[in-house]
Order: sequence, then C-alpha cells, then structure tokens
Amino acid sequence: MTDRYAVFGNPIAHSKSPRIHALFAAQTGIALEYSALLSESEEFAQDVMMFLISEGKGCNVTVPFKQEAWELADELSDYAARAQAVNTLVFREDGSMFGANTDGIGIVRDLQQNHGLVLQGKRILLLGAGGAVRGVLQPLLETQPASLFIANRTASKATELATDFATLGEVSGGGFEAINGQFDLIINGTAASLQGDLPPLPDGCLAAGGSTYDMMYAAKPTAFVEWGKAQGALLALDGLGMLVEQAAEAFFIWRGVRPDTAPVLAQLRAELAP
Repeated sequence: MTDRYAVFGNPIAHSKSPRIHALFAAQTGIALEYSALLSESEEFAQDVMMFLISEGKGCNVTVPFKQEAWELADELSDYAARAQAVNTLVFREDGSMFGANTDGIGIVRDLQQNHGLVLQGKRILLLGAGGAVRGVLQPLLETQPASLFIANRTASKATELATDFATLGEVSGGGFEAINGQFDLIINGTAASLQGDLPPLPDGCLAAGGSTYDMMYAAKPTAFVEWGKAQGALLALDGLGMLVEQAAEAFFIWRGVRPDTAPVLAQLRAELAP
C-alpha cells in the first residue's frame, strides 16, 4: 500500500508541495502519495485526525494553521517548541503526533549551501513578526550573526518576539522607523510583496555587497526582489529555495532519506518560467 502524505492550508490550490514531494519520491525510488488538502479554520484539528485515522503517515501544515498544529502535537522538536509553530507532523503507530518546524532549516540551507552566503558576523534585518518570522528565528540566530533586528509595523510585536529569542543571540526589535544603519542581509518575512507592496524601508539600509531575500516566491520577481535589485543587492533572492529545502527536511523526517534538492529546484524554476 502506498504511504499517504498531505499538506493542509487555506488557501492551498497554489501549493507546490505535491509537485516537490512527487519529484523527491521519483528521485529516491520511494512510492508515496502526497495531496494538497483545503481545511477550514474550525475544522483543521478534525481534518488532521481524519487523515491520521485513514492511515496517513504524516502531513505538512501551511498558513494559517501552523500554531494550531503546534497545539495539536503530542511532542515537539526544539525548533517547533521555541517557534510555537509546526509545519511538519509525523503520525506515530500509537496514534500520537510529533511536530517539527523545518522552515528555519530551509532558509538557512538555501542561503548558505545554495547561494554561498556567510551569515556569521553579519547584520541581519528581518521584516515582519508573524509565524513565518517566528519559525526561522532560532536557526538564523544559530548561524551567529553579529546582530539581528526584527522590524514590524506593530513595534510591540517585534520587541516581544526579540525578547522571546533573546537567549539565542544578539536580537532586538522595533517599528520600521527604528531601523538604523546598514544590513548585510535583509529578509522579508511578510506576504506584502505578493500584492506589490513594500514595507517602509529607509533608503540606504542595505550595505554595499549585501543581499536581500523574500520568503515569498512567484512566477515573476516579487516586489521585494525587484526592490533588492534596485538597491544594488549582490543577490536578490526569492523563497523558492527555502520551500524546497524545508520540504526536503520534512521528507527526511518522514522517510529517513535526504533528497538532492538541486535538480528539484532547477525543475521547479523551469516550470515557473513564463
């Protein structure tokens, strides 16, 4: 019997996860079925339990259910516990669930391994204070940047988040008006650029030779990727690599096999090209 996996979200029809995991399965010779399942907010926990009961082996969780998945898990990875967000659930034979968060691993692998960026000793600016940002903070801080500043429209959310992660490194937070100096890496953790909007960033906040990274991706460069190019970024990256790398980590958690992400990322880029 083919093992079944899924991703739950709302919306979910746009998800590339089924395609990514199909490519991983073909590459590793593992037979599995992976579906994208729409869930309503009040039905998420029930939908996950029904998938478990129907002999699903595990699932991914995307917006807006990562915190609910954290609450649903019986045991958590260190990253998931700190982030208070889960994007990968493992269904165990006794009916319990293990929750992990692979988002931060995904972005760090994409930055360091796929693009050769050195994060240690660098100044990082992280935009937003929602679940996407919370999920990547610990792995980013573990790369030992010189400092990490979280900027958010609601300053109190950024400062609270910085306090939550203060034991892991030099991290602080505030409103966009509190952005000061230049940064070697600016990461957009908001979804604004998909609608063509940009956070109110001050001119000159990207250091010479610095790079930008949008955690979102689209067929065309997002507004934030275009902003990075206009600012003279060494690299102006989108989040497709992060998506593939976090999926590979989830696949490894489920199957104990780590896929080669490079050909999968190249295939997705080709499929996204206009």
